[in-house]
Amino acid sequence: MSAQPTDRTAARAPDRPVILSCGDPSGVGPEIAARAWEHCGAKLPFVWIGDPAHLPRGTKIREIDRPSDALRHASAGLPVLPHQFPAAALPGEPDPANAKAVIDVIARGVDLVMRGEGTGLTTAPINKKALKDGAKFTFPGHTEYLAHLAGVERVVMMLASSRVDPPLRVVPATIHVALSEVPKLLTPQLLRETVRITYEGLRRDFGFSSPRIAVAGLNPHAGEGGAMGSEEGDWIADTLDGLREEGYAVAGPMPADTMFHARARQTYDAAICAYHDQALIPIKTLDFDGGVNITLGLPFVRTSPDHGTAYDIAGQGRANPASLIAALEMAARMGAARHD
Repeated sequence: MSAQPTDRTAARAPDRPVILSCGDPSGVGPEIAARAWEHCGAKLPFVWIGDPAHLPRGTKIREIDRPSDALRHASAGLPVLPHQFPAAALPGEPDPANAKAVIDVIARGVDLVMRGEGTGLTTAPINKKALKDGAKFTFPGHTEYLAHLAGVERVVMMLASSRVDPPLRVVPATIHVALSEVPKLLTPQLLRETVRITYEGLRRDFGFSSPRIAVAGLNPHAGEGGAMGSEEGDWIADTLDGLREEGYAVAGPMPADTMFHARARQTYDAAICAYHDQALIPIKTLDFDGGVNITLGLPFVRTSPDHGTAYDIAGQGRANPASLIAALEMAARMGAARHD
């Protein structure tokens, strides 16, 4: 059995706050940031980077000069590192004029955590099309931009929930691609890299001494001996055998439809899936509101809520902050594990 991680943030007060980038100010980011502070700001100090004028009217804030100030002033109001935006934020209507500032806030957050001023970075949702239209943003998404800023070639996306028992952590080896493209993109090299980065992330950021990883097959019933697909027999099994020879505790290829009930989850610390929906359906079914998006392989901790800008409800006071709160708490725990 793998050694279970401990919540090291529970034993002592954090010595650095989590950095929270504002995301698209026309989405739900500002309101869930304000509600997250109301819920846990004094217990879990974090710093919001953005334009104070974009926060909901009446939000109690404390403008600060440096992230460390949040440790002293978190109970007085939401700690804010002000970042000027050129335009107002109209809920549900992203303004191209604000696109560059959204991008600059992300870069500012990365700089702060890279310099050790924050224990981790949590990013509020952005809209890639809005950034492309307003600032010629060329990256497919947040994750790729963060990897670029950090000078990292390969990162892994993990979705995690600690609110289910046992906890669930899933990694899609291929992400935002058509299902028809998955068999071509899922290669032995990609699978090996995904396992290795996931394994190291579980050790460094979650405190597992000997992580256990389960790998789903590509086809129904993991191919059922070739009757429902040949990839498992052609190369997936051999690739996992090679990883086991290197010392990785990896199981599979396993039928994906039997991997996610509670008894099965007790046998592994993270599940690697072949494609997006194979990974995200179980976690969104088990914990729709509290899932956290984590980027493994960066030189700093990064988490984000597992939802988008939600323009349709922005500014209405209806947005649920649960996923953001979970992301902030996860960043603090991972940061404590990484720096102890």
